[in-house]
Amino acid sequence: MAKPDKPIPWWRTVPEGTTRAPAPGQTWRQTAEPAPEPLPARARAAVGREPGPTVRAAGAAPPILLAHSWDSVADLTGWWMSEKLDGVRAYWDGGSLISRLGNAFVAPAWFTSALPSMVLDGELWGGRRKFQRTVSIVRRQDASEDWREIVFVVFDAPAVAGPFEDRLRAAEAAVAASAVGHARLHPQERCGGIDHLRAELDRVEREGGEGLMMRRPGSAYEIGRSRSLLKVKTFHDAEAIVVEHLPGLGKHKGRLGALLVAMPDGKRFSVGTGFTDDERSRPPPIGAVITYRYQELSDGGVPRFPSFVGVRIDAAWPPRP
Repeated sequence: MAKPDKPIPWWRTVPEGTTRAPAPGQTWRQTAEPAPEPLPARARAAVGREPGPTVRAAGAAPPILLAHSWDSVADLTGWWMSEKLDGVRAYWDGGSLISRLGNAFVAPAWFTSALPSMVLDGELWGGRRKFQRTVSIVRRQDASEDWREIVFVVFDAPAVAGPFEDRLRAAEAAVAASAVGHARLHPQERCGGIDHLRAELDRVEREGGEGLMMRRPGSAYEIGRSRSLLKVKTFHDAEAIVVEHLPGLGKHKGRLGALLVAMPDGKRFSVGTGFTDDERSRPPPIGAVITYRYQELSDGGVPRFPSFVGVRIDAAWPPRP
């Protein structure tokens, strides 16, 4: 099925009381049926409530849903499709923003005070191609005014019982009630089939985005990696740990030429592209975990054409399964 013209996020076009999802490739304005029922009571009750059973113990990593990569085979027709953001994952427990590893982000009071009291899963995002800038802001401990460049993009409400669509409606109501410009719901669109998926992937990547996230309709919020959430990208990415700074030659003489890094299985390779001049002058320290992008693995299991993406502040090493 061809990609619909100017797709409209479903929660921005939903008639009052509507809960039925559009068919694949449709938006709510393309469904002519009347609204059958109001938002379920369990979701209505969750809006503005205190954090629910998924709240983590103090200092522990939050219980979040993680994605698998799409195998390019599974039929994703009818799945919810959204842009994969190149930001920093953040779990709002109703009072604090928490990283994947359980560390609290030191955000200004004006940023957090008006956020909903319900548990929300999302991303701290500074815009496309601004991953390193985003990291440099949110990792600081001074609650700086640079946070005005950051938006908390919400894509789930873990404490709300019920399927994904109920949770998304509850999150939408909570974010709308907070009425702050630095928090918004992430747009979702039904996938109309492989042609629609590839057209949307091409559009997002041409505009500087990372790829797509696909969510199985009606799925529960599971803890850990689940095949109900899939990431779709043209390039692969992975993490490695910095073990050595390799000196530059020619125009890079006197600063970084490449990073020698190690994969979780111990294989070593160098990453020599993707750096700004500032990053070459002040490279990631030895022991830092970085994200790199690559095309494929060699027969020996080493990434081909690796390119630096950024330093990870929310990744454990060695990576968790």
